[in-house]
Amino acid sequence: MRLTLPREVLLKPLQQVVNVVERRSTMPILSNLLMQVEADQVSLTATDLEVQMVATTGCVGATLGSTTVPARKFFEIVRALPDGASVSLSLTGERLSVTAGRSRYTLACLPADDYPSSDELDVVERVRLKEGDLKRVIDQTSFAMAQQDVRFYLNGLLLDVEASLLRAVATDGHRLAVAETAVESGAQVRKQLILPRKGVLELARLLESGEEEIELEIGRTHLRVRRDGLAFSSKLIDGRFPDYEAVIPLGADKEVRIGRDELRTSLQRAVILSNEKYRGVRFEFDPGVMRVVAHNPEQEEAVEELEAQTGISGLSIGFNASYVLDALGALSGDEVLLMLRDAGSSVLLREVEHAQVRHVVMPMRL
Repeated sequence: MRLTLPREVLLKPLQQVVNVVERRSTMPILSNLLMQVEADQVSLTATDLEVQMVATTGCVGATLGSTTVPARKFFEIVRALPDGASVSLSLTGERLSVTAGRSRYTLACLPADDYPSSDELDVVERVRLKEGDLKRVIDQTSFAMAQQDVRFYLNGLLLDVEASLLRAVATDGHRLAVAETAVESGAQVRKQLILPRKGVLELARLLESGEEEIELEIGRTHLRVRRDGLAFSSKLIDGRFPDYEAVIPLGADKEVRIGRDELRTSLQRAVILSNEKYRGVRFEFDPGVMRVVAHNPEQEEAVEELEAQTGISGLSIGFNASYVLDALGALSGDEVLLMLRDAGSSVLLREVEHAQVRHVVMPMRL
């Protein structure tokens, strides 16, 4: 195997796939990238047996072949080379020579035949939508995913696909984030698939905020997405996601309309004097006024008073400030709507104009 290509042409696909590689893997082969040269293109594959990324780029005058190369070392070498450098790769036995100008590196490789082969995807549904819309709903919800929860199905993002709608849903048991978007072509039969946390983060990283159409290939155990010389696939979590619609508070007849930025900056100031462990703040409501109050064990206090469009009187509820700040950051628009029922119920945050993005935060005792 032998090929030569500009540093920038090689660096881009390397950047796209290298994060999939686990830094500490029990299988040495999974610390490597699979490099395959076929005809006039080279493909780089990375996998951790759960998520797989394949990036391809063109090359000229190459000789065919394949090997696996240490992912991090190869990436760091190429990244450190000067701009505009021409990189030559040559495989001799189980050694890959990397040459650029007067620099030469030799990397120990492992046989390509030992690299785990990807399972063939038995596609049961194809969903088409705008790439920017998929990125948006992931960005607006993924922060609410659980981390290393024993309820394994919460350690991921639910994609709920219907005929003309796709919803992204995440929850860690203390808060819930729901965002929806229209799809060009949806599922003939409603599908609910749970994408694992790492797959969600990698998918969000490769997607761009454009109007290009993208296709989701849904299999029984996998999801695959293709775009511009890049193929992403991930195993799905085999579990049943909670009934998220039951969590959204019904009968929330008390409304508060308030400036999003004003509420966010007030929370950021008040939380300085909250309990560092629980980051609890209290929302107090009276007609035309909302107060954000925080205390800590040192008996220090912060009070932020804000103008708000509300007729609520004498209501006080405690919340984790971090959860509310995350929700406000995922919403857009100058104003947000807080929908409440009573002092013991959760709060629903949404944009004033529409309910495509909804966030539910559970109350906490203070």
